[in-house]
Amino acid sequence: MITHSSRVTEFSLAEARAIVRDQFQPKAWIYWTDFLVSILVGHACYALTRRMGAIVADPLWLRYALQVLCFAATCALYFRAASFIHEVVHLPERKFRAFRFVWNLLCGIPFLMPSFTYQTHLEHHRRKLYGTDHDGEYLALGRMPPWVMLVYLSQPLWVPPLAVLRFLVLTPLTWISPAFGRWIHQRASSLVMDPRYLRPLPTPQEMRIIRLQEVMCFLWLLGIAVVPPVFLGRWPIPFVIHGYLTAVVLLTFNCLRTMAAHRFWSEGHEVTFVEQMLDSVNIDSRSPLEMILNPVGLRFHALHHMFPSLPYHNLAKAHRKLMQELPADSLYRQTNEPSIAVAIAKLWRRSVEFQRESQAGMAETPEIKPRSTTPPEARSTTVPSPSGRG
Repeated sequence: MITHSSRVTEFSLAEARAIVRDQFQPKAWIYWTDFLVSILVGHACYALTRRMGAIVADPLWLRYALQVLCFAATCALYFRAASFIHEVVHLPERKFRAFRFVWNLLCGIPFLMPSFTYQTHLEHHRRKLYGTDHDGEYLALGRMPPWVMLVYLSQPLWVPPLAVLRFLVLTPLTWISPAFGRWIHQRASSLVMDPRYLRPLPTPQEMRIIRLQEVMCFLWLLGIAVVPPVFLGRWPIPFVIHGYLTAVVLLTFNCLRTMAAHRFWSEGHEVTFVEQMLDSVNIDSRSPLEMILNPVGLRFHALHHMFPSLPYHNLAKAHRKLMQELPADSLYRQTNEPSIAVAIAKLWRRSVEFQRESQAGMAETPEIKPRSTTPPEARSTTVPSPSGRG
């Protein structure tokens, strides 16, 4: 199990919720301001990085230094803007429909991560699915060989070309062959950790939204491939290289953040919400680096698993209130780590120790088996959570 503590049943989600009961209302103006500033300034920094030679020609060291600075700012701002996809899937659909559309238009489509690719995140919060083989966002890394983590960290190098292949080449093929379309939807349409994950087939209404977002991604890539050579007389090679390097950095940020978000110690059984909390991590730090790597409230991941409907702009305040008002020996405090580096180092040590015990016959390494093709009855896109909102 995730924890063997007999005190799990003593932790009261109702008591914790009462402490933060005034923090559940999302403020639309914060979402709009934060996202638009992040993405638009990020776009400006991206353009400055490429045009710095025309702005500052000499001395050469200053030009390169400013390019590096603009590139770093681009990555930080783009990662923050992209991370709003996590909020998009949790926000009330009707109240934030315009925000969801604009996020897709300015970020999701250009970054080849439209919101439909993350809709399965809701399954990660279901009590009956969390940590099981129906949770695509979970791998029991603490019970797997350390090399699995290294393979996972290699994703930033090869995921960008796969994304281009998915939307530029495979998407049109799904329009021709419905059977191939179902295969692509199940196996190549979700932002998940586990490559064995099989996504449930969509309803007709969901499929219309997916088709629209797929078409927009296809047209964006087609425009990049066609417009420069046909209308500008040059191939977009510098733009593509710059985009690839930016994507590598953003994906590296996300891989590191994800590895630090959980203990990844689940045995694959159904767990309680309190056990979900204990298998999750809060990065209790105000370090600028930690805040860059965990934007939009993602450093409070254990708190998010307790109450998924807490808006990101209130997570820090809610965490402080819980730390102040819960008892000194509260299980909630066990979720805190001082940094991503510490959380990943502990995950690595757990993996090494578990493998050592497995080889000595003291533990059983989890079987890595294919994903089930038949989701359990509990599987749906609605999340019954202790926060009271799906």
